[in-house]
Amino acid sequence: MTPGTDLTGYLTRYPQEAGLSEEDPAAVLDRYHTEDYELVNDGVLLDRTRLLDHIRPVRKRAAGLRVEVEQALVDGDQVAARYRLIAEMSKGDIITTEVYMFGELAPDGRLRRAVQATRPIAST
Repeated sequence: MTPGTDLTGYLTRYPQEAGLSEEDPAAVLDRYHTEDYELVNDGVLLDRTRLLDHIRPVRKRAAGLRVEVEQALVDGDQVAARYRLIAEMSKGDIITTEVYMFGELAPDGRLRRAVQATRPIAST
């Protein structure tokens, strides 16, 4: 399964595997993204090193993660999605983020680049 073959599956599985599993974060990242993957999140460029640096603290703070996908589209090597990421923190807080993501796929179906705009929304 890659983002190119199952974008909804990727959106729901990747946060779980990256943020909650015992698997090596680099192996999880490489399963779904190319080696030169870049994510621009709210104008901030995150390369492989910065993404891995982000995953490790999430594993310490998050007790649960789930994704509610509203829209997920694949057209050739382009993807777009609108979804909510709901994080239940170890201290009991729930953080809900709405995400608008646009990306480019590599020929093997993994993500090569993604641009996201996010906004916090009231948790329900």
